[in-house]
Amino acid sequence: MRLRLSSALFFAVLVGLFVRTAEPRSAREALPGKIDDKEYWQLVADLSEKNGYFSSENFVSNEIGYQKIIPVLKDTVQPNGVYVGVGPEQNFTYISALHPRIAFIIDIRRQNLIEHLMYKAIFELSADRADFLSRLFSVKRPAGLNAQSTVDDLFGAFDGAGLDSQLYEQNLSALKDVLIRRHHFALTDSDVTMLEHVYGTFQQSGTYLNYAIGAKSVDRMPTYSELMRETDDDNHAQSFLANEENYLTVRNLEINNLVVPVVGDFAGPKAVRGVGRYLKAHDATVSVFYLSNVESYLFSETDVWTKFYFNTAILPIDSNSLFVRSLMQRIPSAEHPFAFSS
Repeated sequence: MRLRLSSALFFAVLVGLFVRTAEPRSAREALPGKIDDKEYWQLVADLSEKNGYFSSENFVSNEIGYQKIIPVLKDTVQPNGVYVGVGPEQNFTYISALHPRIAFIIDIRRQNLIEHLMYKAIFELSADRADFLSRLFSVKRPAGLNAQSTVDDLFGAFDGAGLDSQLYEQNLSALKDVLIRRHHFALTDSDVTMLEHVYGTFQQSGTYLNYAIGAKSVDRMPTYSELMRETDDDNHAQSFLANEENYLTVRNLEINNLVVPVVGDFAGPKAVRGVGRYLKAHDATVSVFYLSNVESYLFSETDVWTKFYFNTAILPIDSNSLFVRSLMQRIPSAEHPFAFSS
């Protein structure tokens, strides 16, 4: 039976296992409103573990139902909290909805860290959504797009746009300039090669990029365009590219070095624990921890899950903290036979 997640299974779990206080903390002002470049890069380095293995490159999410829960999260989660997540672009959609003070993206692959740095540079260079997509896919900005354009307008204009190799080279140079010469991030030669690989994949695939690229034995997956056009159960577009307000929420955090990518295993010895210690030092609590389906991998090996529980116990949480988790249901779909959701 082919797998797909139904929207009814996309949910959040109230964290009660390690609750330390019945009342939410109020001293989140201790978190910085901006992190300078040197401290940011040091934080990335200090929190990160060694590059780990995953079976696919995961350039883009394969989760088609993760927007379903956003209205509930908006009603439940207070802004100016702390967001922790995993994976590529789906985190931006949660961030744009939740308005955290700071966000940490933990992933076992260093390539995911590099992809988030690529995104960071593109956000900083792009004043609006149309500029963002133009740079992300190295396509000249189509005429007629503005702040009032819908997400369907945007991708209707960018879907199928022709490759522009000259623009790609110009943009790649600009990304390196932002990361290396403006921010002075100490990217290694391997990091730069990885950046070129990731950015080149986005350019070659365009808005039709999907999870299957770089993955083994994977059938039809939703494209970048389709993921951004997804909606909640009331048919409201909730992606970070749905409107300018959502986009600018993420862009402002990126400009202020407040989206921190980290290399780490959820059951590893450093990353999750380091985030927990950083937050405790700033008297802050985790509002939302987006796990995707990582637990399915952690529970596939003996005793690994106990390390994950230990790491989670170090995170400062309260009675309002939420886990957002991924559950799967067997629902055949000819359109997206192997698409998952959370």
